Amino acid sequence: MDADLQAVLEFLPCRTPALWFEQARTNVPTLLVDHAHCEKKAAGTALSLLFRYVDHPHLLQSLSRLAREELRHFEQVHKLLQDKGIAYKHLSSSRYASGLRERVSRVEPDRLVDTLLTGAIVEARSCERFLGLIKVLPADLAEFYRLLALSEARHFADYLSLAQRYADKPIQPKLEEMLKVEARLVCEPDISFRFHSGPLAENIPTGAG
Repeated sequence: MDADLQAVLEFLPCRTPALWFEQARTNVPTLLVDHAHCEKKAAGTALSLLFRYVDHPHLLQSLSRLAREELRHFEQVHKLLQDKGIAYKHLSSSRYASGLRERVSRVEPDRLVDTLLTGAIVEARSCERFLGLIKVLPADLAEFYRLLALSEARHFADYLSLAQRYADKPIQPKLEEMLKVEARLVCEPDISFRFHSGPLAENIPTGAG
């Protein structure tokens, strides 16, 4: 396995439950629509950091490139939706992102570092799910996610490197705290199926919300 992908798998404390991948296989439209929203939100997060931290030249350069890639990914997923005749529509957000944001400090420089750590975790989980989706989706989608996986691995490494660069204390304690929260969010049952949700709870329609 590529070293960057292996680094992602070693970073995460748990794997996505097999049930989530089975639900993804049978619920491709919601998977793709929510994935498109995730790519757009990822670009927005990078851009918001560019506006907030204008006095951090290295961060500006790194996240400018990352934002462009995320927007490109959005375009690619949106094109897939069009090709497959799937309407791009609003979906309610899963509890995943908000659950991680609750752990972000409101005091600088911890606020910046925690936000960057959140970015690293989200990109790592996305990469791990891409790798799992390759095994359960049709060939065209499997190839699409195979190509995206390496980009997500790079984004993970970029965010983690930036967090280390701007931290004024060791990041490991806060990182371990956030990873415990993340593991719970991806393993516990969820009320709606989303790209970053936990497995859908029984007897709830997969497209709920």
